[in-house]
Order: sequence, then structure tokens, then C-alpha cells
Amino acid sequence: MSCGNLKIVLDNLAGPEIAAFLQAHIDDMRATSPPESKHALDLDGLRHPEITFWSVYCDGALVGCGALKELSAVHAEIKSMRTGADARGRGVGSAMLQHLIEEAKRRGYTRLSLETGSMAFFRQAHRLYQRFGFEPCSPFANYKEDPNSLFLTLAL
Repeated sequence: MSCGNLKIVLDNLAGPEIAAFLQAHIDDMRATSPPESKHALDLDGLRHPEITFWSVYCDGALVGCGALKELSAVHAEIKSMRTGADARGRGVGSAMLQHLIEEAKRRGYTRLSLETGSMAFFRQAHRLYQRFGFEPCSPFANYKEDPNSLFLTLAL
């Protein structure tokens, strides 16, 4: 069952609803990744000029989010991709990822990369990124090799 009325909006990260949604993301990452392998950003970490953040609403309910972090004039990173548990399998992640790819192209980036967990918890995300053409790559930016991380990239 897909989301009927999906809306992706720029978010200034000021509201309590997105704060709670992101805290659930941080809690999931803490539960599945060792502390040295947790790269999810909290609200303060997302409030930087090089990061643009969007929230996804389905029929008025917050169901997902995602962000772009500019690494250079030609390279960006996907951060904080999340679909709420109740909305998984309804096209939210695909819509957000498509939005991020189109925005990256619009900005003139030639490469879009991401880091995600390598554990079973992240398999659905792995499949999503593979469907969109992302391929494994080496660590980028400030990341280091880590058996708990999977690094993916997409040439735009």
C-alpha cells in the first residue's frame, strides 16, 4: 500500500515532531551499531549550513526524512535517510531518495555518496540504494574503513 498524498518539505528542524522522529532514528542506530560506528547526526549536527534537510509527510503525518550534506562543489552525502516504522514499504524511502538525487543533480553535483550500517537491520535500505544504482565504494570524506559500515556512491 503506497502513500496517497505524499509531500516532501524543506524543514528547519525547529519542531518537536521532527525532533522526536530524529531521536527515534538515533535510538535505532544506538541499538544496532557500536558507538564508534554510529554516524547518525542529532539535531545540532544537522543544523549546519552545508546540510539541507527535508521531511516527508503522508496525508499530513510525518513519515520520513532525508538530508544532503555538501562535501565539495561536485560531491554530496546523503544523511539522515529514515522512514518511520509504520510507513515502511509504502514508497516513502523511494520518494525521498528520488528527491535527493534530483536535488543533487539540480545543484550540479556529479557524485552522491552515503554511509549506512552493514548489519541485517539495514538490508531494506541496501536494496533501496541498489535499486537506484548506488554501488559500493571506499570510505569518503572523514570516514574510515569499518566492518559495521557500508559505503555506497552514485555517479550523477
